[in-house]
Amino acid sequence: SLNYVFVISFISGQMTDLIYTEKELVQSLKEYIQAEEAKIAAVKSWADKLDMLTQASTADPEGYLAHPVNAYKLVKRLNTVWSELESLVLQDPSDGFISNISVHRQHFPDEEDEKGAAKALMRLQDTYRLDSESFSKGKLPGIINTDFLYALLTVDDCFDMGKTAYNDADYYHAVLWMQQALRQLDAGEEAIVSKVDLLDYLSYSVYQMGDLPRAIELTRRMVALDPTHERAGGNLRYFERLLSKELRESEKSKPEPSMEKPIDLSTYERPRDYLPERETYEALCRGEGVNLTPKRRSRLFCRYQNGNRNPRLLLAPMMEEDEWDSPHIVRFLDALSDAEMEKIKELAKPRLARATVRDPKSGVLTTANYRVSKSAWLEEDIDPVITRVSQRIEDLTGLTVDTAELLQVANYGVGGQYEPHYDFSRKDEPDAFKSLGTGNRVATYLNYMSDVEAGGATVFPDFGAAIWPRKGTAVFWYNLFRSGEGDYRTRHAACPVLVGSKWVANKWIHERGQEFRRPCGLTEVD
Repeated sequence: SLNYVFVISFISGQMTDLIYTEKELVQSLKEYIQAEEAKIAAVKSWADKLDMLTQASTADPEGYLAHPVNAYKLVKRLNTVWSELESLVLQDPSDGFISNISVHRQHFPDEEDEKGAAKALMRLQDTYRLDSESFSKGKLPGIINTDFLYALLTVDDCFDMGKTAYNDADYYHAVLWMQQALRQLDAGEEAIVSKVDLLDYLSYSVYQMGDLPRAIELTRRMVALDPTHERAGGNLRYFERLLSKELRESEKSKPEPSMEKPIDLSTYERPRDYLPERETYEALCRGEGVNLTPKRRSRLFCRYQNGNRNPRLLLAPMMEEDEWDSPHIVRFLDALSDAEMEKIKELAKPRLARATVRDPKSGVLTTANYRVSKSAWLEEDIDPVITRVSQRIEDLTGLTVDTAELLQVANYGVGGQYEPHYDFSRKDEPDAFKSLGTGNRVATYLNYMSDVEAGGATVFPDFGAAIWPRKGTAVFWYNLFRSGEGDYRTRHAACPVLVGSKWVANKWIHERGQEFRRPCGLTEVD
């Protein structure tokens, strides 16, 4: 019938379209399957890599984190890689994964943490004069084993390090790390970042460091790789005009750039900072320039300390060693037992927060860029071990701890440091300890609760002393002369930890209550 023909005709026409539609859907389905397979393959690849990493890291967590590159890459992974994995899985949500990662995300390092970890590596690089190539391969002083198999910086790691510096206008370190990334990329290492992007950052950083010939060479490489790059052509013309102007003014011939010659970083000056004793401080951290002459060494002795016949020390006197003669710095051996140290760490860990310093003007505790560690203040009544440690400090030093500050426990991890500072308040800081009402800090007692594989010394730039951490020992010195005047020689620093983790517990002892324990004098003598 007519109706039948119409129906067939309608169906035939529509069916033809539907056939092609179905074919398109099948192709789309194949593309979806390929995308799913690619996603699963990508997730599986990451899972396999991360599984190998976690097996290595959980086998010996402290040993793994002892290497600063491992610590940096852990922070970077948790801030970057896991976020990328989260986005990947969210394309087809997996409730279990998303729920789990959402719960833990609040505890993940953020972008600022990753930036801080990168800066810590640069701080180590500067202090210990480490070249970027050795650093990227995990070859650091103090490492005598081969446990750090994953402590390698990839092209993308080096690029991110350089980008961190670049974004802070720190072109010196930007050049160091962009150059290393380019070196590894030129050697055939695979990377996400393109060579064009690398050359873009590197060429501008080199220009900012004042090396126009090298900036031109790098920009020409970039133009050769991508003639349509939006900035390369303009930058090249600009750099060439500047160089021509300089050459005309200096009447020198234009140097021929060498495509194979690496950047001579020794010609680049490291940015200056506010520390007048920076070079001395860093040299001491490396163990260089220590002023322990034979004559001075002959004045250093060891003895058994019984605290002027203190009953608690008569039967078990403490071994005491001289670390320095003037100002007098001593080290007490076996000052803490292993059990005591572990208990103190256990009490401190849940209380650790970014370490603070006392503002010299207001007396208020605040964070500072020159102190990079985490610390906790432990009350006397928190555990008997704290009371026992305080009593031992009083017995050994002969000073009362009734007016001392709480025991401060600090942990210095990757790049952790405390730049040169005074423990006592100076004349221009009259309110530094006013709120405590206990006078100035007359002495410092510092417990070392860990050995450090490399770095982490306590150094005194004024007289060239370096005191290295030894687990279970404690060092002691006076910050004030008997006259009450500050001993400016005691300006000291905690060097960055290069390999390992440094735990200390210090007690700052104040003036009040010491009148009959350390009588005043009219002269400034030890």
